[in-house]
Amino acid sequence: MQFTLAQVTGFIAVAENLHFGRAAEELNMTQPPLSRQIQKLEKSIGVHLFERNNRTVTLTPAGEAFLAEAYGLLASVERAPRRAQKIAEGSWGQITIGCTAVSTFGVLGSLVSTLAQRLPGVSVEIAEMVTAEQIKALSEGRIDIGLGRVGRIPETIDAALVLSEQLVLAVPSDHEFAARESIATKDISGQRLLMHDATKARYFYDLTVRYIDVEANEVAHSLSQILTIVNLVAAGRGIAVVSESAARLGVEGVTYVPLRGAPRDVVELHAIWNPESRNPALKEVLSLIRDE
Repeated sequence: MQFTLAQVTGFIAVAENLHFGRAAEELNMTQPPLSRQIQKLEKSIGVHLFERNNRTVTLTPAGEAFLAEAYGLLASVERAPRRAQKIAEGSWGQITIGCTAVSTFGVLGSLVSTLAQRLPGVSVEIAEMVTAEQIKALSEGRIDIGLGRVGRIPETIDAALVLSEQLVLAVPSDHEFAARESIATKDISGQRLLMHDATKARYFYDLTVRYIDVEANEVAHSLSQILTIVNLVAAGRGIAVVSESAARLGVEGVTYVPLRGAPRDVVELHAIWNPESRNPALKEVLSLIRDE
């Protein structure tokens, strides 16, 4: 089934005027070529669109149905050039954001809200994954930008710092450390530690072993998801070194104690992306992140 835009335009003109002569005049053409256009259109789709006699022209039921679709088709054609321009400008399209669990608190919500206000033509998809998975997804084109913890930034990606915060110790609320205003990293000894996995959560694993003498403690579990870690702390299964934003998870029975002996802004959250990406919307999203 093939038909042309000129045939559809001619059909709409005849359907609105119910008169071939007036429709041809409206289209700045003569009646015979318009009649041939309609005949070719009817042959192409295999139905009669009009009932004709010497006095009147009326739409068939099939013609009435086709008219509704023809209006939509014509509108789509008229929108297409501007939509293509918007996509090229980056103000239209789709962006997929990979994020860690904690980045959904504050940073991700604020970013998505800003995108909705400033780039309403860009739809946003969210994929929750740890940073190592984000880097792999960026290389494979499955996400456009990530929000993750990056210790060493690979040469294959670019990054921009979006948040820095301090390390805290998550302890059960009835733990002896819970009543302290802060605790020195060197004083953590003989505790059951809930560790971040050395492979899937390498960033926090490295921070923990950098500032805590892990060998002076017992490692109860090695995990990759912050929510699981904090819930196990609440259950009394151990204590854990986490970022201060973990408190936003709102898990009851957990107290967060500031750590002395680690730099104030040692925990960093970066926006990461593939500089080879061909998604025009990415440039606009990065501009918004830098503005924020």
